Amino acid sequence: MIPTEILSQEHQNILKAIDLLLKECVAIESGTELNKSFFENAINFIRSYADKFHHAKEEDILFKAFNKCVEEGRAHCNPVEQMLHEHDLGRGFVKGMEEGLKENNKEDVIKNARSYCDLLRDHIHKEDSILYPMADEALNVEDQEAMTKEFAQVEEEMKEVKDKSLSFLGGEK
Repeated sequence: MIPTEILSQEHQNILKAIDLLLKECVAIESGTELNKSFFENAINFIRSYADKFHHAKEEDILFKAFNKCVEEGRAHCNPVEQMLHEHDLGRGFVKGMEEGLKENNKEDVIKNARSYCDLLRDHIHKEDSILYPMADEALNVEDQEAMTKEFAQVEEEMKEVKDKSLSFLGGEK
C-alpha cells in the first residue's frame, strides 16, 4: 500500500470510534447515565491512536513531504494548513469532553463529543477525497518509498500504543 492508503485505512478505525461516541451520546440523551469510563476510554483512543499514532505519520511525514512538493511547484495549492487547524480544533473538543467529565456535566460532554464527531467526519472526507489524491499526484516514487519506510518505523515504535488503542473498538481493526 502507498502511504495515503495506509492513512485512509486508519481513518476507518477513527470513524468506528466516532460511531461509538455518537451511539453513546444518543444513549445519554435518551436517559442513560453518563458513562465516564466509556468517555475516558474514547478520549484515550483519540489521543493515543488518532493524535499520537496516526498523526505521527500524517503530520510529521506526509504533510512535511507534501509541503516540500508545494515548495517545488509539484502541487497547485496547499490544504495542509487547514488540515492542521482542524486537528487543533479536534483537540479542543477532546479537551472539552475531558473537562465536562471532570465536572460531571453531561451536556458539555455531549456537545463536545458531537462537535468532534461532526468535525472529524468532514475532516476525514476532505483528507481522503482531496488532500490524499493531491499528495498521490505530487509525490514521486522516491518520496512514496521514503514515506513507506518512515511509516514502517512509526508502526514498529508505536505498535503497543496502536494495539492498546484499537482494543477500544472491541477487537475490530
